[in-house]
Amino acid sequence: MGTAMIELDREIAAYETMRADLENRRLGEWVLVCKEKLIGVYPTFDDAAQVAVREFGRGPYLIRQIGAPPFTMPASVAFDLYHAQR
Repeated sequence: MGTAMIELDREIAAYETMRADLENRRLGEWVLVCKEKLIGVYPTFDDAAQVAVREFGRGPYLIRQIGAPPFTMPASVAFDLYHAQR
């Protein structure tokens, strides 16, 4: 598993530790997690993505809608994204 995927797994694990609290307070909004820290909660995906790209470039970071089921990326897409960062 590549370094980017390992780091993304850490971001997901960090989100999971705060998920219940976020779902109680900010359901439906978008969360940005980077370096295992909550960076912010935003009303739209675009708002979260703009901050993510401005602050962290190509990542890795996690943007997820609070309360939405986890999105599973097809292996072919994950493979392409990993190699695009090289």
